[in-house]
Amino acid sequence: MSKRGKILILVSPSGGGKSTMTKRLLRDFDKIKFSVSATTRPPRKGEEDGVHYHFLTKENFKQKVADGDFLEWEEFYNGTMYGTLRSVVENELNKGYFILLDIDVLGAKNVKELYGDEALALFIKPPSLQVLKERLIARGTESEETLNTRIERAEKELEYASDFDTVIVNDDLETAYNQIKETVSNFINS
Repeated sequence: MSKRGKILILVSPSGGGKSTMTKRLLRDFDKIKFSVSATTRPPRKGEEDGVHYHFLTKENFKQKVADGDFLEWEEFYNGTMYGTLRSVVENELNKGYFILLDIDVLGAKNVKELYGDEALALFIKPPSLQVLKERLIARGTESEETLNTRIERAEKELEYASDFDTVIVNDDLETAYNQIKETVSNFINS
């Protein structure tokens, strides 16, 4: 059996570059696997259970919360629930994989507390809220309301940045990615 893996946590406000960094890490490190979250939202066209998400009924999700089956979970204002199943993560860790979690700041803090030095928590910070707003506008996917909600949430999330193992400012994509790649590489090889 291979050596037990560890956990990698990437957190950033929406528009901070987390998705881009995640894709590149998965491409550049064959030991890293992305953690498939559980959700109560219905599958979208083309999504497969266990591949894109673990799709659960609200009742099933709530039972798993009560049973302590989640490392972290969150319920959004619309009632949709998302979480990271402990069994899924543990199974991959025991196979020697490094599991990459894309979760919110509070979930990241919970997972870091549970796993301590076996987890690396990285916060990807935009250079400023104004730059973040410009990136979100450039996407062309946000209404004025969702844009304002994302900016308000980003302000709150940025307050937690100093609680993470490493904070990387994503001012220049290549520079930021190289810092993340080096940090992750050191963690994997430690």
